[in-house]
Amino acid sequence: MRVGMTKSHVEFAGSIPAVYDACLGPLLFEFAAADLAERVARVISRGRVLELACGTGILTHFLRQHLPPEVEILATDLNPGMLDFAREHRGGLPRVQYQLADALDLPYEGSSCDSVVCQHGIMFFPDLAEGLSEILRVLSPGGYVACNVWDSLEANTVALVAHDTIARYFESEPPTFLKTPFGSCELEATLEAFRVLGFERIQGEVVDATIERPSAVEVARGFVMGNPGVLEIQERATAEPATIVAALADELEQVFGPAPLRIPLRELVFTGHAPG
Repeated sequence: MRVGMTKSHVEFAGSIPAVYDACLGPLLFEFAAADLAERVARVISRGRVLELACGTGILTHFLRQHLPPEVEILATDLNPGMLDFAREHRGGLPRVQYQLADALDLPYEGSSCDSVVCQHGIMFFPDLAEGLSEILRVLSPGGYVACNVWDSLEANTVALVAHDTIARYFESEPPTFLKTPFGSCELEATLEAFRVLGFERIQGEVVDATIERPSAVEVARGFVMGNPGVLEIQERATAEPATIVAALADELEQVFGPAPLRIPLRELVFTGHAPG
């Protein structure tokens, strides 16, 4: 696994998917999903789109909105809990299939997909090169890839405040979960990883957004209870999750002001093509 990752970092189970979707979705994922779906729609008008790490189906929803109705969307994830939530809440989308799949060992034939898209997922690949190799394998000649990742904790203050606040409630070894999505992929290093494997016309772009949210408590609940870090909180923290949520909400209002909070975010977007 990549440095800093543990097995618990991919355990999105129990109540986590619902909190993730309700509290983190509107803040972290909806604007990024709309951006990524628009990019794919400018290139893809037919065939099959393979989505990796679909989570609760937020990007899946935006892809279905933006792509022509004849385009098939195959949405995959490694986490049964996330897929179950996606099927229950977004399972009625036309020409969308949800399947359990490991992005590093995809159960699909080579050159079988016209596009591969991944929202905030490649940071969790235990081996980035291996995951990108699988993407390249399943892409048809000239096929399109689009991925986004978060920039660092320092570039996403809301996540840094959450990380630091949660850490105060541990006597030792606080959860490191947020360090994995926020900052595992640097712009130039990730571009090089694509190029080394043979992807063509690779581009990397910094995307900034400011998202307004009506409740600091909602944001805090998402960061505390909407990811696998809550498992460590429940096991080892010196306070209950609800207490940490309240403390984090106070910290967020200190940093961003009273609700509605205006929260700046920064992500990196990578696009390119398979050879051919």
